[in-house]
Amino acid sequence: MTATQTVAVPLGRYGVDRLHSHFGFAVKHMVVATFRGEFKDIDATLVSTEDGIRLEGSVPVASISVDHPDLRRHLLSSEFFDVVRSPDIRLVSDDVRIDDSGAVALYGELTMKGVTRPLEVRGTLAGPVVDLAGRARLGLELHAALDRTDYGLSWNMPLPSGGVAVANEVHLTASLALLREEA
Repeated sequence: MTATQTVAVPLGRYGVDRLHSHFGFAVKHMVVATFRGEFKDIDATLVSTEDGIRLEGSVPVASISVDHPDLRRHLLSSEFFDVVRSPDIRLVSDDVRIDDSGAVALYGELTMKGVTRPLEVRGTLAGPVVDLAGRARLGLELHAALDRTDYGLSWNMPLPSGGVAVANEVHLTASLALLREEA
């Protein structure tokens, strides 16, 4: 599928600046609070050509960062992400649409725990700007919501007063600093 683009993203390949990028998730926990976590090791590439824009991104599941070691082990287990059989979470999109205001609509496929499903992602694009080293830089803020059970992350426990320990709806956020690579 060919991408649609109305905001000028200079042609070229852009790689992620890992130090200035973030990929996180948020999910309701015990009905009343929102639990947040993140993946520390992000890889992303945006390629802008005359035919459109392609975005690929991935995170190793093992880079999940939560403050409690037992919770981290549980999240890496087969009851959640199953890091042994499915070591990465991956998003690929050949359909990135950017309007005149910088609003982004991205239609791609997310693969998590061995399941690949379509995912619509929204956000904003900032830039390009030239950084202190003379390189073109873009900023991409993205967000999406998904049902974790669609990807086989179905562990849960009922609460004595009603409801469940973990909501099914998960919110994903990515803040990507992208640097143009030299040709």
